[in-house]
Amino acid sequence: MLTRFNHVAIVVPDLEKARVKYAEVLGAEVSEKNDYPEHGVSVVFVNLGNSKIELMYPYGDNSPIKKFLEKNLNGAIHHICIEVKDIYKTAESLKKKNIRILGDGKPKNGAHNKPVLFLHPKDFYGTLIELEQE
Repeated sequence: MLTRFNHVAIVVPDLEKARVKYAEVLGAEVSEKNDYPEHGVSVVFVNLGNSKIELMYPYGDNSPIKKFLEKNLNGAIHHICIEVKDIYKTAESLKKKNIRILGDGKPKNGAHNKPVLFLHPKDFYGTLIELEQE
């Protein structure tokens, strides 16, 4: 099912400061900010060649990460993302194994414009896992 690690997502209290820190202090290749109102997040990607770091900040009052940031004022790791060959087959297989998929259980387009699913953290030792189509 799993093919490769894609990214780790970190919710940050100030997206522009985080973008500058990764670019100027660590010398990383960092994208410009992208807003995803449909997901309630603004993101910046730090490109590491073989994987990425996704820096996230709430977008709008109904952002799903707003409460997460309120509980983690200095920021914190939010989720990891792993690629799969066929997200639709993966979703069906996981449902048969009683793994909870957040939302309506159907893949939705994510920040890379590819279908994604989020797996309930209680099913994976407290880790929120995003699965993304290769």
